[in-house]
Amino acid sequence: MSSKLDPTDRAILSALQSDASQSLDSIAEGLNVSLNTVWRRVRKLESDGVIEKRVALIDNEKIGLPLTAFVQVRTDDHSADWSAKFAAAVDNIPEIVEFYRLAGDVDYILKMMIASVADYDRVYQQLIAQVRISDVSASFAMEKLKFTTELPL
Repeated sequence: MSSKLDPTDRAILSALQSDASQSLDSIAEGLNVSLNTVWRRVRKLESDGVIEKRVALIDNEKIGLPLTAFVQVRTDDHSADWSAKFAAAVDNIPEIVEFYRLAGDVDYILKMMIASVADYDRVYQQLIAQVRISDVSASFAMEKLKFTTELPL
């Protein structure tokens, strides 16, 4: 899809990534194009799935979730049934905010936003009660050095 994005599309996406609450009129003015052009392009970017959704970013510390845990999961069962069961278990745990299947020594990595190490243990116990896992290793972030949802355009 990236090859179909022209400079105006990229500029619109950049503006929305920076602040999705700004009006389309404001974006049009900033790009020196018509409001109708921005509206049509945003609708097309949404229908093409380039813009998945617009959300508010929330400060995790201010809502009582100051701890970020990165959890590495290894399994000895790579069957479709196990994978589906694991994905369903992860999907039902709101503290797990990101979930990836990996190549290499680790099979999956989970990112958890939690209140404490005790909260991590509660989530861990909830996960292993639903699916058998061979090995789990967690690392806790000491300091957030960079955080962005903006993709390079």
